[in-house]
Amino acid sequence: MSTERKSTPEAPESPEPGQRPARVTAAAALVALEGVALLAGGVYMLVMGLAGSPDDPRSAETGGITLIVLALLPLLAARGLLKLRRWSRGPAIITQIMALPVSWQMLQADSVAIPAGIVLAITAVASLVFLINPAATEALGIQGPGNVQDQK
Repeated sequence: MSTERKSTPEAPESPEPGQRPARVTAAAALVALEGVALLAGGVYMLVMGLAGSPDDPRSAETGGITLIVLALLPLLAARGLLKLRRWSRGPAIITQIMALPVSWQMLQADSVAIPAGIVLAITAVASLVFLINPAATEALGIQGPGNVQDQK
């Protein structure tokens, strides 16, 4: 079995080992941005639940803690993407797929959530495009069904 990577006509030549393609870096930045936004929203809800006077303090605190915990997934995925870890692509894609219905709901609101929904939708779609790009897939060491080598 050969250890050489074979390039396909559709995929550009792979970068040198240890080099991160710009698409992977961009995807990591967008995923990290989403994680930071979740973290900031969670901290805000938690602080307002503890110190402010929301309608239901317990719901605000629970929502804040939930957002903080959910922020860990994209933040860890972004770190993994920067280190070219194969496992990081899955959580990053899942985060983007979960962001699409959230952005749709934000677009249905009659408030300042509409611009945030637009930004979230653009970020999620751009991240998905970067993550499924053949150069990013190859840099992360992920082989598609057509790249299976004969095992004898």
